[in-house]
Amino acid sequence: MENRKCELIVALDLPTLGEARSFLEKLDKATPYVKIGPRLYAMGGATFISEIVKKGYSLFLDLKLHDIPNTVASAVEPLSEMGLWALTLHTSGGYEMMSRAVAMRDRKGSTMNLFGITVLTSLGGNLWSEVHPGSDLDTSLEARALVAERAGLDGIVCSPLDLSILNGKAGKLARVVPGIRRTMALTEDQTRVATAVEAAAGGASYIVVGRPILEADDPIKEVKSILKELSEVK
Repeated sequence: MENRKCELIVALDLPTLGEARSFLEKLDKATPYVKIGPRLYAMGGATFISEIVKKGYSLFLDLKLHDIPNTVASAVEPLSEMGLWALTLHTSGGYEMMSRAVAMRDRKGSTMNLFGITVLTSLGGNLWSEVHPGSDLDTSLEARALVAERAGLDGIVCSPLDLSILNGKAGKLARVVPGIRRTMALTEDQTRVATAVEAAAGGASYIVVGRPILEADDPIKEVKSILKELSEVK
């Protein structure tokens, strides 16, 4: 957390491998950080990961692993050998699950970052209460971040609105922030959102941007515009 510069991760939330490949060619590493999720991973697997890594990108694989400790550790073992820049786990899996994942990564001699999902940007208000009755979201968020730090994770993934709650807490962990919008009009599936500048000013180490870039008339121009905005945040 010493370096206050906020970096941009482009979320390749595209429907096909072909479209993702085409976008990466156009992006030409304007930012080196790209993220793929379950869909593209299911379609392309280890071969697609290798392809992206060989192009020189820092690949963030967002699988949100969440299972018993042994199962997660066994998944981290082969993933540690793929040249990934980062992989996500879900902090609600608990200390033992996260610490076993860290131990496996370290045993393989991998430099892959392990980031812990705290609370999904889509989960707030009644949606949170429905599945966590009697549990305060802010309290749970803080507890999950602290356990992730104790388990040895490298960072946490949190809503931009959660940055102020975590200010001064779990300070060793990078803040990876999705839910970035160019304007503050709410979308149908994310409610806890902010702009790139707001997230960077709030302490984000990395922001993850998908639709605002992918749906722009000129996606590469949009990437460069966001990078410029981030560079001006003090």
